[in-house]
Amino acid sequence: MKVSDFHYELPPELIAQRPLSERSASRLLALDGASGALQQLQFTDLPACLRPGDLLVFNNTRVIPARLWGRKTTGGQVEILIERMTGTGTALAHIRASKSPKPGMVIHLSSVEGAEPGPWQVTVTGREGALFQLQAPEDVALHEILLDIGHMPLPPYIERADEAADRERYQTVFAERDGAVAAPTAGLHFTQALLQQVAGAGVERAAVTLHVGAGTFQPVRVDSVEDHHMHAEYLEVDEALCAAVAATRARGGRVVAVGTTAVRSLESAASGRGLVAPLRGDTDIFIYPGYRFRVVDAMITNFHLPESTLLMLVSAFAGRESIAAAYREAIARRYRFFSYGDAMFITPEPAALESR
Repeated sequence: MKVSDFHYELPPELIAQRPLSERSASRLLALDGASGALQQLQFTDLPACLRPGDLLVFNNTRVIPARLWGRKTTGGQVEILIERMTGTGTALAHIRASKSPKPGMVIHLSSVEGAEPGPWQVTVTGREGALFQLQAPEDVALHEILLDIGHMPLPPYIERADEAADRERYQTVFAERDGAVAAPTAGLHFTQALLQQVAGAGVERAAVTLHVGAGTFQPVRVDSVEDHHMHAEYLEVDEALCAAVAATRARGGRVVAVGTTAVRSLESAASGRGLVAPLRGDTDIFIYPGYRFRVVDAMITNFHLPESTLLMLVSAFAGRESIAAAYREAIARRYRFFSYGDAMFITPEPAALESR
């Protein structure tokens, strides 16, 4: 299977550069994976796509202001993107500089790109593959530095600097656990009012945690899909989620994943017969056509980049041709794409589900 099989042409003006003023004002394209039928909806129509007894599974990760700027002691400019917090004062990070930093190098941090450094600093202590180990000064929490001068890590296809409003808007209303450097964007459309409406319709709610890493934006650099190795991300699936899935199965409801991160969490924790078991640790699960879904019965998701692993995931769920047709329709109807864009509600093609 070729990566190029998942290519499509997207007019640049359809890439949403800013969110809508109202979260739930987005459009919703519903795709029936069994028939390929499409339905044009608004996101506020979501309750009509759900059934009493269904379970919505959200990712409750919270995006941290993970982008920092600074200078080496020698004066060279540095850009830092935290990939993962590893302790109170430590993290793994991507670092962009004219020369690769060496262990022991001190980076004096600035509040904005190119500005004079302030009082904060971090030290490079080593490497783990492509990532650099960072250490904050003793008795300083790195999270304190991020809250003070960090910037929201908007995706590379948003061609503007982050703004104050992004600290709230590039965050779901149910975000609880700090650690992500990219938002679980399918959840950005939900408001508290819509969550209450869904609950009033008899739909249950549960949460997983998957701290989305910057690797989610990395292009696939191989020609063959099967040759790609996924980056690892930290997840937690707890007993409460497992019990909620089991109860949903018992009452004949569907497990509806809100976003591909929830899909990957649930499928990573799959234990058989559509159930999940508690899991805490890294996952590098790679879902592409041919995969049989063991837990997820429907999903809500945004539109994904050409040739991306997330486009491969939704193609595995609803069928590559059906997804391609849906994307052509979305482009023709001028849907908004990617993180701040519109959404889809997808049910699977029958062959995508493992026998349960």
